[in-house]
Amino acid sequence: MKKEDCFYLGIITKPFGYKGELVIYLDVDDPGYYQELPSVLIEMETGLVPFLIEKMSIKNNNATIRLQDVTPEKALTLIKKELYLPLNLLPKLKGNKFYFHEVIGFEVMDNQKGNIGKIDKIMDHPAQPILQIVNPFGKEILIPIADDIILNVDRKAKQISIKAPDGLIDLYL
Repeated sequence: MKKEDCFYLGIITKPFGYKGELVIYLDVDDPGYYQELPSVLIEMETGLVPFLIEKMSIKNNNATIRLQDVTPEKALTLIKKELYLPLNLLPKLKGNKFYFHEVIGFEVMDNQKGNIGKIDKIMDHPAQPILQIVNPFGKEILIPIADDIILNVDRKAKQISIKAPDGLIDLYL
């Protein structure tokens, strides 16, 4: 499986005990959703490698995991490796919530300026993620992703309606 067909689940942080169990950090909103996973993909030097899960217990965003056929020695080589899952295992979002990868290419409609362009990418800044929009004339427009700016996400029409702060779009045009 290719990495671009997957989403980042978390990272193996340290060993747990002496039987080859591992502690993983789950970088997700609802860790409990992933309690019954049959397997995970671990990024190795050769690419994503599937590992079957024998048992897993989750507490907050940390989980203790035992992988099938992984010896205590092999477990130590997995420390700091990233975990992935196929995109089809992502929980479905509703309303104005969206995954960054799903809105690339969506048209952005401002409540005053109309169609301002298509989303080229999402810039995931620590303070706030930002929509990078390219208008039909090739100009870049940056709009922060915030609940008071995103009015509607129409997945069927591939459109996001926004109410940009006064003057923000004019800065780019």
